[in-house]
Amino acid sequence: MNGVLVVNKPAEFTSFDVVAVVRKLSGQRKIGHTGTLDPNATGVLPLLLGNATRAQDIIPNHDKEYVAEFRLGITTNTLDIWGKVLSEKQSRVTTEDIRKIIKKYTGEIEQIPPMFSAVSVDGQRLYDLARKGVEVERKARNITIYELELIGFDESAQSGTLRVKCSKGTYIRTLIDDIGAELGSGAVMTALNRTMACGFELEQALALDEIKKLAEDGGLENALKSTESLFYSYPELWVSDAQATRFYNGGELDVTRTKLADKNAPDGSIYRIKGNKKFLGLGIIKDNSIKIYKRF
Repeated sequence: MNGVLVVNKPAEFTSFDVVAVVRKLSGQRKIGHTGTLDPNATGVLPLLLGNATRAQDIIPNHDKEYVAEFRLGITTNTLDIWGKVLSEKQSRVTTEDIRKIIKKYTGEIEQIPPMFSAVSVDGQRLYDLARKGVEVERKARNITIYELELIGFDESAQSGTLRVKCSKGTYIRTLIDDIGAELGSGAVMTALNRTMACGFELEQALALDEIKKLAEDGGLENALKSTESLFYSYPELWVSDAQATRFYNGGELDVTRTKLADKNAPDGSIYRIKGNKKFLGLGIIKDNSIKIYKRF
């Protein structure tokens, strides 16, 4: 099987647990995923099967969208409700207070990764150090929050829901913790659902029970999205049958003998190369030639 299986990850499963389940159901050993979700998080987890695993390091769209629930007046060591409580205080934050604060967290911002994360510092995972009670200095990283919306807030319960559209590397737990600190109340994440990843929406994702049923009925392969779907942000270029064979066998193509001849495509441009009625791979323009960027 080759392609993308978009899974709706259930709570209490690690991303690797999901990979293991799908590996067993599909009989496919080569499986990767496009972004870890914490065990308590749910939502979109695209799995790469077969030759789609070759795309793992070059997927152009790593933006994600989340719906996150939070509670004010509490902080924990993990920045979420499942951690060790560090502080509790009465909070009287209003909806308008939050709407004003979140404006500061839209756009390009710096974020310090949490200790309970898979980030490596000097060859050690932060979560391994955190479990030993060790805290180390972490460098702030640039991230982008494209959209940040307060969906709702219960002032009596001091709890609410945010919708976040963000770049790769964004920690929603940290965002909520930072907002809580800015409000002076403290805050923890209480639930997280990823609603979009790599261009795939939650509506396209299959629950594990659905995947199991498809596997039992022999229809799992039909549920896969094409490997090409990971690269729809790149323009397509159809080539002749002879050029398709040449490209597939590792040869470069002369730009002037393709439909790009009069397009003045700049060096570095990437195209989905298609021929012989199928997607062949990605080509990159260099010195008036289309060189192989990645074959599938």
